[in-house]
Amino acid sequence: MTELLRVARVDKTFAAPPRFGDGLLRLIGRAPRRAALRAVSDVSLDMTRGEALGLVGESGCGKSTLGRVIAGVHPQSAGRVLLDGAPVTDAAGMKTTTRVQMVFQDPFASLDPRMRVGDGLAEGPLAHGLTTRAGARDYVGAWLDAVNLPREAAGRYPHQFSGGQRQRIAIARALAMQPDLIVCDEPVASLDVSIQAQIINLFLDLRRRLGLTMIFISHDLSVVRHVCDRIAIMYLGRIVELGPGAEIFAQPRHPYTRALIDSAPRLALDDATAVFRPIEGELPSPLNPPSGCAFHQRCPRAQARCRGERPEMRTIEAGREVACHDPL
Repeated sequence: MTELLRVARVDKTFAAPPRFGDGLLRLIGRAPRRAALRAVSDVSLDMTRGEALGLVGESGCGKSTLGRVIAGVHPQSAGRVLLDGAPVTDAAGMKTTTRVQMVFQDPFASLDPRMRVGDGLAEGPLAHGLTTRAGARDYVGAWLDAVNLPREAAGRYPHQFSGGQRQRIAIARALAMQPDLIVCDEPVASLDVSIQAQIINLFLDLRRRLGLTMIFISHDLSVVRHVCDRIAIMYLGRIVELGPGAEIFAQPRHPYTRALIDSAPRLALDDATAVFRPIEGELPSPLNPPSGCAFHQRCPRAQARCRGERPEMRTIEAGREVACHDPL
């Protein structure tokens, strides 16, 4: 298979917002100490053309930030993001390619409420020469057909559609740029369960028809299991386990992966009640991450080595990588 994406030792750090009292410190001649939030830390992965990769983890683990770095929305603080060997952003942090597009969680927030749907879908392709003004109407109509919306939708505004229809419009807008890679950031999280199933099936159909390469970000393990070939488990900015989806669900090797699977509610066959085991403890603050393994404060298998030495990602079997001193 041909490699499409390479992410090499990527970091993304944000400066923490000003704190109460910083102005007073400046008045007395003392520079305030600004903490740094390291949202993504030393992440490496690669993807082949036509693959679907799931990014999974608790809220605040850095998966959305990593997706935005890959898409060029945020420039990385360190490391490289390469698409077919070419960087996604330039030295100034500006995106250099249209070959990576995003589908965001909230379609209403990502669509211009003052712009008709057809104009919004045609704006990018016209700017980048993917269509002409004479052919824009048919071009937009073809992509509305692709996401199972009537062509008449082009003349309406985003507020005139339901949430599921707006997400279809957002998907059509991303596809209209003819990308090689689509980053989907929790694209079904804001939708009703029945509509979620329709959008997931749409993604599967589009992937089959168009040969899409996708990064699918979600906290819902069942969705990722249904859509993705491989899964990357993230915890506090780092990938802690990476491998084929079926194998990760059948035999998780990192204690955090095991805890995520156990914490997903499911029906017990004996009395048809929902059972689950929540993960103990709280996700640590990325402003003050623990030493050693970031999961050691919540891990039932933690040892002295885990508290003092950070585990590196290593291959434990063909196609399986894990960052754990004592994998399951």
